[in-house]
Amino acid sequence: MVMKRIQDHIESLFTLADIRVNGERPWDIRVHNASLFSKIVKNGSLALGESYRDGWWDCDALDQFFHRVFSARLDEKVSPVFLASVLGSLIMNMQNRARSLLVVKKHYDLPPQLYMSFLDPYNQYTCAYFKDAGDLNTAQERKLGLICDKLMLGPEDTVLDVGCGWGGFARFAAENYGCSVTGITISGEQARYAREFCRGLPVEIVQSDYRDFHGTFDKVLVCGMIEHVGYKNYRKLMEMVCSSLKQNGLFLLQTIGKNISTKMGDPWIDKYIFPNGLIPSVRQITSAAEGLFRLEDWHFMGDHYDRTLMAWYENFARNWERIKSDYDDKLFRIWKYYFLSCAGSFRSRMNDLWQIVFSKNGLPASYACVR
Repeated sequence: MVMKRIQDHIESLFTLADIRVNGERPWDIRVHNASLFSKIVKNGSLALGESYRDGWWDCDALDQFFHRVFSARLDEKVSPVFLASVLGSLIMNMQNRARSLLVVKKHYDLPPQLYMSFLDPYNQYTCAYFKDAGDLNTAQERKLGLICDKLMLGPEDTVLDVGCGWGGFARFAAENYGCSVTGITISGEQARYAREFCRGLPVEIVQSDYRDFHGTFDKVLVCGMIEHVGYKNYRKLMEMVCSSLKQNGLFLLQTIGKNISTKMGDPWIDKYIFPNGLIPSVRQITSAAEGLFRLEDWHFMGDHYDRTLMAWYENFARNWERIKSDYDDKLFRIWKYYFLSCAGSFRSRMNDLWQIVFSKNGLPASYACVR
């Protein structure tokens, strides 16, 4: 009787999002294990993701399912409190030097061929820009060009790329704008790949925590990295960028963003994808930057991340046969869930994507916003 009441409760919540259990529409879910309902009540989003990984339920269009879940704010209606995580985020610096390496071991030090199975030729693991672009590869080049133009890059510029990934921006900027780029990453796997990827170009790749790096540059880029920094360290990152930037220099920050300030991330994403990750809010970013920079431009691009994630999933699914001998089916389900649930979060505007341009001490003339 208790199990039946729990199932009825969860089904009634799904009804608020026009989702049916064992329905026939693409966004409806098919339940293979009735224990799913009590597990969701107990552990919320963590249980939903783990039960999908284990094959307890399926859905033909996970992105549409999550678009409806987030639009109806069902995540707020089934949200158990993970007390240890809350206390940890308040008391500890969850992204200190030692803990920052957890996401490297869990995510970024995976074999590069896994990432190359879904990324574009410049290995861009951040949002693309689909304006006047019909495919992912073109859209990522458009994004890279947009960043370079917003930073007003020229051959005389020295550029610092904080969290440089596999070296895609460094290569693009050096090849197309003639500037010199220094990229830093804490991932040994990324650093090795990036050095080879940028061989022969005016590019230096340094394996370093941002808190330990020192240098002076004309322009600074932080693209898809502040999400790993944590609210207790936003100011430290901004101070590091400020000290690295010459007078009248430009700083571009590209980040996923939220409308409200939080101090802990989603439990499933934290456990299976990005340990200790946290999406910043407008207030958190501007507070961290106050007194250090002048705000020049704020560009909202969340709809482009929806398309980027869908393209990543399509590439991943198409290339799975080629790489699956090194993995198992659970990894495929984890990454499918990751790509498509995140696509739903941007489609519902629960999450957004921002490109923000700051200057140090302002510019001699008004900044010309680029779109």
